Amino acid sequence: MHPHGFLRITAASHAITVANPKANRLAIENLIGSTRDSDIVLFPELALSGYTCGELFNQKTLLDSCLRELKLFCDVSRLNPSLIVIGLPLLIESRLYNVAAVIQGGRLLGLVPKQYLPTYQEFYESRWFCAGDASLPERLSVAGFDSVPLGTDLLFSSGDVVVGIEICEDLWMPVPPSSLQTLAGANVLLNLSASNETIGKATYRRQLVASQSGRCCAAYAYASSGPGESSTDLVFGGHCLIAENGSILSESKRVGTGLTATEPATWTTVDVDLQRIQHDRQMMGTLHQGRKELLQRPFRRIEFALTSEPRKLVRSIAGQPFVPSGTSELRERCHEIFEIQCAALTKRVQQLPVEAPLQIGVSGGLDSTLALLVAVRACQQASWSTSRIHGVTMPGFGTSSKTLENSLQLMKLLNVSPHTIDIRPSCMQVFRDLEHEPFGIPLGKLTAEAFQRELEALPLERRNDLVFENVQARVRTLMLMNRGFVLGTGDLSEQALGWSTYNGDHMSMYNVNCSVPKTLVRFLVRYVAEYEFDGDIRAVLQSVAETPISPELLPLAQDQTVQQSTENSLGPYELHDFYLYHFVRTGASPKKLLFLANHAEFSQVYDESTKFKTLRTFLNRFFANQFKRTCVPDGPKIGSISLSPRGDWRMPTDASAAAWIQALD
Repeated sequence: MHPHGFLRITAASHAITVANPKANRLAIENLIGSTRDSDIVLFPELALSGYTCGELFNQKTLLDSCLRELKLFCDVSRLNPSLIVIGLPLLIESRLYNVAAVIQGGRLLGLVPKQYLPTYQEFYESRWFCAGDASLPERLSVAGFDSVPLGTDLLFSSGDVVVGIEICEDLWMPVPPSSLQTLAGANVLLNLSASNETIGKATYRRQLVASQSGRCCAAYAYASSGPGESSTDLVFGGHCLIAENGSILSESKRVGTGLTATEPATWTTVDVDLQRIQHDRQMMGTLHQGRKELLQRPFRRIEFALTSEPRKLVRSIAGQPFVPSGTSELRERCHEIFEIQCAALTKRVQQLPVEAPLQIGVSGGLDSTLALLVAVRACQQASWSTSRIHGVTMPGFGTSSKTLENSLQLMKLLNVSPHTIDIRPSCMQVFRDLEHEPFGIPLGKLTAEAFQRELEALPLERRNDLVFENVQARVRTLMLMNRGFVLGTGDLSEQALGWSTYNGDHMSMYNVNCSVPKTLVRFLVRYVAEYEFDGDIRAVLQSVAETPISPELLPLAQDQTVQQSTENSLGPYELHDFYLYHFVRTGASPKKLLFLANHAEFSQVYDESTKFKTLRTFLNRFFANQFKRTCVPDGPKIGSISLSPRGDWRMPTDASAAAWIQALD
């Protein structure tokens, strides 16, 4: 197990030989040789005998052979630190049970019987087996081991790892045993299965595993028998799945996706994040509310030991966790987000007088473009004229010709009411009233145009004046709010970093972008460009999507190029959004955030220094800017993360980041 809480699980389907326990034991050993670095290795139900033995289950020869091979397997695995779970038939007091044997380091730690036996359609298990229940003895001497724990009330624990086990049909029940195991503390659930393949069954199986892992807020591993089983009436697929809290992390090939009877062994291995599971369980109090009503008896815990060691992660870490990787999934996600934003704005605007216009500052940047598109679509859906939207572009001292032209073109092409306000004269008056000399330049009787020329001549090292930037942002807000209902544009990433002027672009009457991170805003604009519009509008939207991110508050260079880059100041938004997701959504520690970043697949290569520096910036700014988040306007929650002080994120404004910085350094 990794120190950051990653537990390595292998779900495996070995080459089964029906009714030949020795061959099956050797096949299991052979497969385990490829998975020795796994903490847990799971095999199918009745793995030693085969699932399709039929009346042979009543033969003493088969049952004795299974016990003999179980003992031999335990002897062979003495030096293997993995927790290994395999299935076999076991005779107890003249009753036959389908059990899971839990083994580690040559020890038989426990035996867990199957509780629900399918006897319908192609299944006929109750002909041979009895269902596990409380009537079983609590301990059993078997295969040369004395007093082995036995029962449906067993959990296997090692530190923070608590393993619960169920067998095949158990998962199909309205209240699976794994649900009760979860209430008793299990966070890793294992299912030994023998599931035949029929059309569409793999999809349902995948849904069952994913949904049970989500309901239980746990890791769930599933290993099913493969095509080595008898094909007299059925074909078994060898489907192996591992899920974590509602999502399939990894799955093997199966019959139907390339697995054949000539090469019937298959497996999948992945690292599950138990720290994330613990964080989610701590957050989700309802998980624990059913313990008193549903747990009729206590579970017994069997201790085992896992070693803790750093190792390379076997898990895909998305560099853009807010952005789906598949093209079709990304398109569906963007469509859904856009529709949520439009529905939210429509409801809010319905509360206004019918003649009230919607004021929106249109800068030609990503955020304001997305908000404008949402406003246009909301008006179209509600049968309001888009002229109700008053787009206001307010060029200042750092506005580039490209963003200004894009804003003007967008307003024209989208048929909104366009307005242009040059804020430079107003800002000049505010500077004078404040007796402020921007960048040390005396204003005297300078006109805005003359002052602009002086600014453009400034050397780069002198272009640092926060008052100069804040005045422009607040004048823009003043102009907008004095006109009426203002639609905000700031995104989730800017809220997290406090990258907004307090009571400037920080404030509005409603903000449709408040839960959309910067990395996703760009994809949303591109989505709307590709699927909602064509022609000139599409061209302008594509131009906006390609524009570097900048508040355009500092002076342009003499060649009229933008000198202020947000990502040069803060670090890449891709990294910030990555840290934001794992800090808020999974509760990852600073060291773990850095560890995850070092394993993530980003759109470009970032060196160690950039990752570390950006993380330090994120932590410092996230804590320091809670005061801005405490009074943000209303806006819809879009995904799993929101920083609204009225919803997901309630944090004192004077909290210190010292412990997090110390943990990082």
